[in-house]
Parts: sequence; structure tokens; C-alpha cells
Amino acid sequence: MRFNHIGVPTTDSFDNEIDLPDLKMTVSDHKNNPYGVQLMRFHKDAPYHEAIKTMSHAAFEVDSIDDSIKGEEVIVEKNSPMEGLKVAFILVNGAPIELMEIDRSICGDSI
Repeated sequence: MRFNHIGVPTTDSFDNEIDLPDLKMTVSDHKNNPYGVQLMRFHKDAPYHEAIKTMSHAAFEVDSIDDSIKGEEVIVEKNSPMEGLKVAFILVNGAPIELMEIDRSICGDSI
């Protein structure tokens, strides 16, 4: 595993918002700071687990989503929000963790 970013939920507006209507959320660019902090504001009807909407999460790059979620409490099933990226969320000790399988030949270093 390799650290990618930390997602911090907020209800406030923030600079340089990136609206993701298909995901029902607005985010900041986690690459605009050296620590990988990404702000996240969810639409009222966002269908995510309450832990994701209310607690910060750490995101890690993994070689295989399928292998990484085996035996874990999955709270967001494996999905592909964009070409070359697969993500899933698990709950560990009550905290959300994002797992990301990134095909760098498609995504490069943009994620």
C-alpha cells in the first residue's frame, strides 16, 4: 500500500471546488498541497455510508482492489469513477479507508 491522500468532509464552501455531480459530491484537488489533503462536501442526497460523510478517511493505492477487500467490512463496493481507476471503501476500527487501484498507463500521475 502507498498513501495517496486524506479526505476531510466539510459542510463549508472552499476555494477551487471541483463539482462531481455523478458522485454527488464536491472536492478539492488533493495535489494542490504537499500533504494530500482533499476537502469533500457531499450533496444532501449523496448515498454514502455515514462514516464517509462525517469522518476523515485515509486513501491508499493498492495493487489489487479485489485482494485488498477480502475479509474486510466493505462500505462502498468496488467501482470505477473514471477510466483507469477502481476504488472501494472499507471500515477499519470504525473509520473509513479508501482503497484505490490505479492504472498509471491510463491515469498517469493525475490521481
